[in-house]
Amino acid sequence: MKIVIIAVGKTSTGYVACGVEEFLKRANRYVPTELIVIPDVKSSKALSEDAQKQQEGRSIIAALQPGDIVTLLDERGKELTSREFSSMIERRMVQGIKRLVFVIGGPYGFSNEVYERADSKLSLSRMTFTHEMVRLFFMEQIYRAMTIMRGEPYHHD
Repeated sequence: MKIVIIAVGKTSTGYVACGVEEFLKRANRYVPTELIVIPDVKSSKALSEDAQKQQEGRSIIAALQPGDIVTLLDERGKELTSREFSSMIERRMVQGIKRLVFVIGGPYGFSNEVYERADSKLSLSRMTFTHEMVRLFFMEQIYRAMTIMRGEPYHHD
């Protein structure tokens, strides 16, 4: 199985980008993990929120493959503990899923087409974070999930 994280917009804050790269590298020691960055929409200031979501949505859908299991990181998604998240990934591995895809949307969320394509929604917290910080937190959770599966001492209850 491969874990794919699709994120809208580049990470421009240096320390966040370094952290994302570090946890991506660590996760790859356990399972192939890829970060696909969807470019920011050009001239977004001239677009309505809905038009921006539509353009981002088309790019997200284009990055998906048939058979992908897609989870949106969404404030209305299900909240899981780190152990529950690890178990969810492990169940998907056992099912023989080829690509487990997590999507981090743009500043206004997702288009209806992306919601319709998704298999589930996951929330990291009821708090609001920048999209850059979500990438960092989520990449760390992918790595943590792998260490939990392997019984390694990184995670402490």
